[in-house]
Amino acid sequence: MKKGVDLFVRWIPESFAVALLLTLFTVVWAVFGIGYALDDTITAWGDSFWNLLTFTNQITLTLLLGYALANTPPVERLLRRMAARIHTARAAYLTACVVTGLSALVSWGFSLVACGIVARVIGSACRDRGVAVHYPLLVAASFSGFVLWHQGLTSSVALAIASPGHFLEGQIGIIPTSSTLFTSWNLLVVLAVLVSLPPLMARLHPRDPSSVRPMPPESKSPTTAQEVTTEETVGERLEGSRILVVPVLLMALFYLGIHFFTRGRGLELNILNFGFLFIGLAMAGTARRYFNIILEGGRVAAPFLLQYPFYAGIAGIMAESGLAARIIEFFSSIATAATLPLFAFFSAGLLNVFIPSGGGQWAVQGPLMMAAGQETGADLARVAMAVALGDQWTNLIQPLILIPVLAISGLSTRDVMSYTFAALIFTGCIFSVALLF
Repeated sequence: MKKGVDLFVRWIPESFAVALLLTLFTVVWAVFGIGYALDDTITAWGDSFWNLLTFTNQITLTLLLGYALANTPPVERLLRRMAARIHTARAAYLTACVVTGLSALVSWGFSLVACGIVARVIGSACRDRGVAVHYPLLVAASFSGFVLWHQGLTSSVALAIASPGHFLEGQIGIIPTSSTLFTSWNLLVVLAVLVSLPPLMARLHPRDPSSVRPMPPESKSPTTAQEVTTEETVGERLEGSRILVVPVLLMALFYLGIHFFTRGRGLELNILNFGFLFIGLAMAGTARRYFNIILEGGRVAAPFLLQYPFYAGIAGIMAESGLAARIIEFFSSIATAATLPLFAFFSAGLLNVFIPSGGGQWAVQGPLMMAAGQETGADLARVAMAVALGDQWTNLIQPLILIPVLAISGLSTRDVMSYTFAALIFTGCIFSVALLF
């Protein structure tokens, strides 16, 4: 298996090149595969290029603010204490995978940046103590735990169909989270992954000691160095005090009370980012320290601003040309009520390569899969969760999703993809079996 994975990885370029390749591949597929006119294809691509601009900014802020929160002094101290208890390479891989998996069940945005930071902290502690940890595998093990995010509290599909007024309410009504996230079926699948995936990742540790790559030494951050000056001005003392921070934090806390209790609204992406920002500011303590952490996090968030519009363009081509519908209809045409969830899973996994957005993919795939579910008499809640599982599954090899982890860890796609591909095969077996029974 390793030789096959290594051969696969040799052909994988970095994430931006993948976005360009997928764009060209989708154009060729639409034009020559289903006969959609070239000028219409290019028009659909250009018209859709900025369609997800609001969502792109929301996602970028989620990653940036999650990075800032995970890099505040209290969180860093907690992570260092956790890393101090690790004395073997196996324990390092197991811990990284489990911590990310549990955090993914709470918040996908925080988990996506936390997995890189967890790997970095554990890798640094093991390097300093002479524990032979293969750093690329450690990063991959940490990232692999992210495969559970759609089964947790921030699942975009499960939360969407449970919300009054969602765009499919007229077709399927309201499906509460008690029928999706909080079923014994979903909880057992989560438990199966949490118990079996970490040991699998640990077994991938190189047998040849010369192949083990420890975490490289870290250079001191220039933004951290700026926090210390020989003689501070009045303005600099203000930046480094809590005078500005405390009143704004009280305002934020008051607003959150209005949002959740007075207005009775729930958790959504904007309010999640609002919370991340002010919790991070509170834990950083001062405006200067928080601003410096945000500057460091720019390298994590900036690639999303560059690449997400290309995926919006791809999604536009697939929607306007009918290519996405063709893929979904093919799987639906050979499915029965019992097998439709499995085919929904595989079609969602394929579409996620082209449309790496849980909400965006559901907007394309949801109406067709729910119609197929009604036609075959399948369990609609199970079909919806199958789409969610497929979306989270191929995130393991989606270069765009890997960007924050790689930016934090300082590795390349090729360094970790062989290990995340192994996790893809393994979790794919778990999800497939679960969807059939």
